[in-house]
Amino acid sequence: MESPTVLDLADADVRYDSDFLAEATATRLFDDLLEELDWQQREILLFGRRIPSPRLTAFHGEAHAVYTYSGLTLEPRAWTPALDEIRAAIERATGFAFDCVLANHYRDGSDSMGWHSDDERELGPEPVIASVSLGATRRFTMQHRERKEERFAIELEHGSLLMMAGPTQRCWKHALPKTRKPVGARVNLTFRRITGA
Repeated sequence: MESPTVLDLADADVRYDSDFLAEATATRLFDDLLEELDWQQREILLFGRRIPSPRLTAFHGEAHAVYTYSGLTLEPRAWTPALDEIRAAIERATGFAFDCVLANHYRDGSDSMGWHSDDERELGPEPVIASVSLGATRRFTMQHRERKEERFAIELEHGSLLMMAGPTQRCWKHALPKTRKPVGARVNLTFRRITGA
C-alpha cells in the first residue's frame, strides 16, 4: 500500500489512498456487504420536511454508539465479518480506533448525498472520518463553509480510503452529487467514533 496523498486544502486535514484495498479484496468485500447488510431507505429531515433518503443505508457498531443525523437516531447493529475486516485494516493503517460505521449503498447515478458536514455533537469537535469506497467510481465534492468559491472534487475509486480529520468538518461541507452518466452500484463506508461530547 502506498502512502496516502495529502490534499492541498486550507483549514482541513484530508488524505486519499486510491489503493487502500487490493482490487480482488475490494470486490470480495463489496459482494459480501451487499449480502450481509440489511439495507434500508430511511426517511430523513431536510429543510423541515421528511423525505426518503436518496440512497440505502445501514448502521453498525458497538452497542453504545448511538448516532443521530438528519432527524434520525440510529441504534447500531452488530459488526458483520466484512465490516470488521475493513475496520481492522483501517485501524492498522491509520492508528485511529472506530466504534461505528454508517454504510451507504448508491444503487446508480440517481442516488446521491447532499451538502453536509459530519459535525454532529456526539462525534466531538474534530472528528476523524474514514471513508472506504467499493464498487463504481463516484465524484466526491467539497466546499469551504465561509469561502464558498473554494471547491474541490475527487473521483473516489474502488478500494480507496479517504480520511478527513482536524478542522475539516467544521470548515468544509461535502456531497456526492447525482450523475447522468451510466454508473454501477457503489458502497461507501464511513467509519466514526462516538465521543459522547
